[in-house]
Amino acid sequence: MSQKPKTAISPTREENYPEWYQQVVKAAELAENSPVRGCMVIKPWGYALWENIQHLLDTEFKKVGVRNAYFPLFIPKSYLEKEAEHVEGFAKECAVVTHSRLEADADGSLVPASPLEEPLIVRPTSETIIGEVYSKWVQSYRDLPLLINQWANVVRWEMRTRLFLRTAEFLWQEGHTVHATQEEAVAFTEKILHLYADFVESALAIPVIRGRKTASERFPGATDTLSMEAMMQDGKALQSGTSHFLGQNFARASEIKFLGSEGREEYAWTTSWGVSTRMIGGVIMAHGDDDGFICPPRVAPSHVVILPVIPKEEQREAVMDYCAKLKTELEGKLYFGLPLRVELDDRDIRGGEKSWGWIKKGIPLRVEVGPRDMEKDSVFMGRRDQGPKEKNSLRRSEFVDTVESILDSIHDALFARALAFQKERTQTVVSKEELYAFFEKEEHSGFALAHYHEDPEWVERLQSDLKVTARCIPLEQGEPAPCIFTGKSSAPLTVFAKAY
Repeated sequence: MSQKPKTAISPTREENYPEWYQQVVKAAELAENSPVRGCMVIKPWGYALWENIQHLLDTEFKKVGVRNAYFPLFIPKSYLEKEAEHVEGFAKECAVVTHSRLEADADGSLVPASPLEEPLIVRPTSETIIGEVYSKWVQSYRDLPLLINQWANVVRWEMRTRLFLRTAEFLWQEGHTVHATQEEAVAFTEKILHLYADFVESALAIPVIRGRKTASERFPGATDTLSMEAMMQDGKALQSGTSHFLGQNFARASEIKFLGSEGREEYAWTTSWGVSTRMIGGVIMAHGDDDGFICPPRVAPSHVVILPVIPKEEQREAVMDYCAKLKTELEGKLYFGLPLRVELDDRDIRGGEKSWGWIKKGIPLRVEVGPRDMEKDSVFMGRRDQGPKEKNSLRRSEFVDTVESILDSIHDALFARALAFQKERTQTVVSKEELYAFFEKEEHSGFALAHYHEDPEWVERLQSDLKVTARCIPLEQGEPAPCIFTGKSSAPLTVFAKAY
């Protein structure tokens, strides 16, 4: 009987996918649970990944005219109440501040002392308070469009949490724009969705389906919500970013009005859009393997780690000098517009342990250098998208000259692998019986495409029977056909999946 291959992560994906995910986060030193229930501490390796995502996205935002600002963490409860559907959608997740200070009681315990005149909500999202500010900033059509983004944290009081995917507090960006016409606002909503999707595919190497949310999945208070859906390795969908056309709903609630070019006062048209640290969870689940994290090169905290191999103490100085020069050469290269990020790991630990540590952290390239390599002026290179034993010897000059193309080939390989998996796990079904069979045949099946007219009864039944939801209506559509549930004609093709 063949022996089961040894892996760095236990359990494996096949044995217990949720626990595998938690162990990858731990082994890669990305984050850990905090003393505050439901919150996380993002460790330096994980935060560097977020900083790289933030930098690349922020650059793209600025290309389309968006500027950054910052708005308060606290929102008066009355602001949320102005938009009924919005407050209903977030009410159960709100953290509420009711007092301004603490005092010691007779037992020495600290107790709330001064009630606030009005309770304050810790920011779950900022449409209402930003709307209040925009109502003062926008007076004339000449003030439009107003294109603002903020990088911030938000609090949504989640009961069941998982690092990066769903925590009570998380980091994100939220953009909020104001436009003079419906057409401009709709166009900008679509522009941001495509900006997000292009970023996820070109930087994170994750293929996504771009689509429109059904009414039951729409952002509370929005007229239309566009989203991108990615498939994880357990076949579940991860909503990776959303862009909302808010119509005039929030403008009317916040009195965002302007004097048009013809002298008439009009309500503005607004949008909001955001992505969060949930993206990091998506990267883990889309690319990770049973040896740990695999980080796409274009957002990797570091691109290359140099691992000195020192068989004898008297060889240490020469090997370390060679490695230091290699590090300097590599750091002079540019990759994806920024200097190549290189680690030189000179820790006094066993070589195998050191190499496995970097494999679990997902660094794209591992380079071993020992006396034999130095004699040939070469390096011994391992790629993270390949098995840990697959290594190649390259001339040092060749490695330095081609390191950018090697990193790009890793990105391309990760994307191709994820896309092939998505296609393999996607099936078009033509009846409700086929759809049920698709999700019942195994615990996690993938994406089922079916023609669908949203019906409240079927929204509830699919959730109850299969834990399945309509993820999105793809923007790219073929000919409509009758709904597989109701028989209504001209139903669009819709993506169904179990989801995070």
